[in-house]
Amino acid sequence: MKKISLKVAVCLTAGCFLFSSCFVGQFGLFNKYVDWQTNMTNNKYVNAIIAFVIGPIVSSVCLLVDTIVLNTVEFWSGSNPVASNIGKTQQVLGSDGRYYAVTTLKDGYDVKAPTGEVTHLIHHAEDDSWWVEQDGVQQELFRYNADGTIQTTIKGKSHIFSLNEAGVYDARMAAGDGQFFAMN
Repeated sequence: MKKISLKVAVCLTAGCFLFSSCFVGQFGLFNKYVDWQTNMTNNKYVNAIIAFVIGPIVSSVCLLVDTIVLNTVEFWSGSNPVASNIGKTQQVLGSDGRYYAVTTLKDGYDVKAPTGEVTHLIHHAEDDSWWVEQDGVQQELFRYNADGTIQTTIKGKSHIFSLNEAGVYDARMAAGDGQFFAMN
């Protein structure tokens, strides 16, 4: 029986880590490094020179930590601790042409309208449901079912919809009392 060399064993072990499903992830640490590196000064030439000096070492370490540790944590837990957007606010253009401030929370989102009105979208993990709260009143929007469908209430009636085009059509029909109007 032929023995496997140390180099081959190391390559196979590294391949198991690098090409496993944990490899696919947000690469939060590396992306944060890239954002920092490209915006550390107002001069793109200074940024480029610094990137040539520290880039090979820092980016390699970030990729290694992301691949082996953080993406594995993300795979098994469902969230990447470095890629979190909790507490960050983004300006989102609404369909009405106005900008809304959307703040990411641990369990949902706060949406502040240009008028100052705040709407809370809350995710309840225990039953995998989403709720909306306005003026202190909470109402369930929908909940995910174990079979891959969602359950919601439209005009006082409970409905179950599949998460595909047919489900969207059925939801529009239920909301429009069987009338479907084309929208651009």
